[in-house]
Order: sequence, then structure tokens, then C-alpha cells
Amino acid sequence: MKIIEYEDKYLEDVKNLLVELEEYIVSIDKDNLDQVHPEYRDKMAVLDLEKVNSNNGKCFIAVENDKAIGLIMGCIFPYDKYDYLDYKCPNRGEIIELIVSKKVRSKGIGHMLMEAMEDYFKSCGCEYVLVDVFAYNENAIKFYDKNNYHSRMYSQIKKL
Repeated sequence: MKIIEYEDKYLEDVKNLLVELEEYIVSIDKDNLDQVHPEYRDKMAVLDLEKVNSNNGKCFIAVENDKAIGLIMGCIFPYDKYDYLDYKCPNRGEIIELIVSKKVRSKGIGHMLMEAMEDYFKSCGCEYVLVDVFAYNENAIKFYDKNNYHSRMYSQIKKL
């Protein structure tokens, strides 16, 4: 297994991984708000990769037997021109996707993908990494805690 930068020949694998992630999110969504729209598979990977390419980002994939078995996407988004008013605005990267196929989890692949992305962010002068985690995704929360991440903000939701 090796970690490499994304190559177009792995696009179908990336699409499959993102569908696997979204299907998992749907299965744990206690609010029943998430879905896998019929267009998700064909559009989401392309949209994410465009976001990465237009925001100084990277996509790394874990490859085994010439098949992508995990991926991480991250961006370095610019701050809003008025963010400085209430925030110190340190350079920071943001992880927008992370998935390791269920078939190969708990083998350190997620950690290796995180290290690759963190190294990239460091090389760009980032001081922090942000990641949004679905509140019901207890496995992801444990993973990030184990990798020295902590909560800084909470989003609240109420059904009307």
C-alpha cells in the first residue's frame, strides 16, 4: 500500500469511496436529512476535486493493487476580508473529505493519509487544520481525537 497524489485514472475508485462514505453517513443520520442523490456518484467527486484545485488543495489516495482504497482531500481556503475583526486568522488548511474503505480500516491507512495532508499543509505555512465531523459519526470523532484534534465549535439543530 502506498500514499500518492490523486491521478485521474483513479476517478472511478474515488467516486466509489465517496459513495461509500455518504451511504455510511445516511445510515447513521438520526435526523434523516442526508441522502445519496441519484447524481451524487457522478457529480460529488468532480465537485470536490474542482474545489481542491481552485483552493490551493491536494487530494491524496491510498493505493493497493492499483486500486484506491482510501482518500483525503484538503484545501487552503482564503479568509473573508473582514474575518480579522474578530479572529486572528492564522494560516489553516481544511480537510473536506476523508474515507478509508470499510474493507481495510484499522490498518493505519487513515493516519497515513492524515500525515500526508498535514505535511502538505505545513509546507504551505499552515498553522492549523480544520475538519468538520458529522456529530453522529462516533467512529470519526474517535479517530480525530486519537490524532490530537479537538472540538472548537458546535453546530446545533432543531426540527420545527
